[in-house]
Amino acid sequence: MKRISILLLILGILGSFILADAQQQAKPTAFKYEDPIGVVKIKKGDPIHIACWFVIAGPDASLGIDTKRGVEIAVDDKGGKLLGHPIKLSFQDSGCNAEGGQAAATKLAADPTIVAAIGSNCSSEAKPGVPILWKAGIPTVSPSNTAPYLTDPNRGPEYDGYLRTCHNDKVQGAVAAQFAWTQLKVKKAATIHDGSVYAEQLAKVFAETFKKLGGTITAQEAVAPTDTDMRPVLTKIATGKPEFIYYPIFIAAGGHITRQAKEIKGLEKVALMGADGIFSPDFYKAAGEAAIGMYHSSPDFSAFAEGYKSFLEKHQKKYGEKPLAPFHAHAYDAAMMVFAAIEKVAKRAPDGTLYIGRKALRDALYATKNFKGLTGTLSCDKYGDCADPKIAVYKTTAENVKNLVMPDKPFWKPY
Repeated sequence: MKRISILLLILGILGSFILADAQQQAKPTAFKYEDPIGVVKIKKGDPIHIACWFVIAGPDASLGIDTKRGVEIAVDDKGGKLLGHPIKLSFQDSGCNAEGGQAAATKLAADPTIVAAIGSNCSSEAKPGVPILWKAGIPTVSPSNTAPYLTDPNRGPEYDGYLRTCHNDKVQGAVAAQFAWTQLKVKKAATIHDGSVYAEQLAKVFAETFKKLGGTITAQEAVAPTDTDMRPVLTKIATGKPEFIYYPIFIAAGGHITRQAKEIKGLEKVALMGADGIFSPDFYKAAGEAAIGMYHSSPDFSAFAEGYKSFLEKHQKKYGEKPLAPFHAHAYDAAMMVFAAIEKVAKRAPDGTLYIGRKALRDALYATKNFKGLTGTLSCDKYGDCADPKIAVYKTTAENVKNLVMPDKPFWKPY
């Protein structure tokens, strides 16, 4: 009897251990998702928040509206959802200036629900804005910042959260200079910038390349974006007797220069060329018939992927008009890059909560390779240049100005 009691006691003790072990094994392990700079937690059914900082008001609004629409069509193509969550888009007007970029980035950085940003439009916005976003752990992909500074090896670690799907102006400025020298056969050229990072660096690349080709730069002048009387600057430029003026600036000032150049003695027949910042129907409104015959450097739409035709059909159906500026497809690609990176790094907990690591997302964006976009095959380098850059030159006709429609076929391309 005693032996049976001892045996039962032992069996009871063993049973309690076995039960405790089984309960321990059955108990779910706590879900962990760690990231060095933070994690965004999205509850089941809550939206994935993507913020855009674009210029959507004022004279350069066509640039921002154009890219906004590119992002919206990308969301439509994802069915409005990502990993089973609704995609929430929010927009901040960034003004196409440093002050606007800083203000927009500050507002976005204060919102912890934002997973990633798309923008900005103008390089002058990005220079102060990107460090603010990255300090908050928000990576941003720009569809239209083209200033070389932003992906320069010496830019500083505060730009480590920055990428772009558009070209670097080291490419665009060189193409414009090659066109002037090899196609128009001009020997003397002048440049005008507006003090923005975009315009100043693009004009600089043009001038450096033109001189290397054997040309002479007769003047490198500057105006303010708010200037309306360009005659003093144009009169000064005329003294150098240039055959060509390159002014990669924005719509308001670009319209005044284009109109007034024809009024200056010695510039009546000078060739005029702008860049993608004024390649817009809104520029034709600003410049009027004076724009007829002028040239623009801009992305080569004819070199875009086959899916671009379908994109244009969706754009026409959704908005009732053709694109307003050059970077709608780059914005689409930026959004799709962000979506793909989120899908790669996001983890779902047993309770349905989605976890997205901020550094993990940034690293996934930088790891983008051979991504099939509308603008080409995108691969990001270690400084955030992701574009498959193809730049062409377009010539404005009377029909373009009359109908307020950009040329859709290049006048010349260097390849």
